[in-house]
Amino acid sequence: MGECGTDMQRWPTVKHFTSWLALSPGSKISGGKVLSSRARRTKNRAAALLRLAATTVGRTQTALGAFYRRLASRIGKAKAVTATARKIAVLFYNALRHGMTYQDPGATYYEARYRQLILTNLKRRTEPLILPGPVVGRHLAG
Repeated sequence: MGECGTDMQRWPTVKHFTSWLALSPGSKISGGKVLSSRARRTKNRAAALLRLAATTVGRTQTALGAFYRRLASRIGKAKAVTATARKIAVLFYNALRHGMTYQDPGATYYEARYRQLILTNLKRRTEPLILPGPVVGRHLAG
């Protein structure tokens, strides 16, 4: 609050806010080729505090903690800190700008929803592989 104040009118959207914090991915593109998409370095104290909050929330049994742990195992802790800090910044912006209150669903709800998403995607991806009719006598070219 002390770093960005309570007036969120300076940033028209949450994307402007996360860009100001340097928590959104950059886009160095030349000739249609993406050269880099990493987040910029910054001396913004609000961004540093959000990153610190992200590492701390990673050790809690909340939905944000589960999000951090899932990303840390997949893409590494540094990128997971940035992604979680951005998610916290979005919640902060929405709370101040629109008066939204955050109700944490908990880590078990988040993990169950994520597991269901994985199963749905696997079913969708395997549907074209299922062959209609009996497979006896067929030779699959391959």
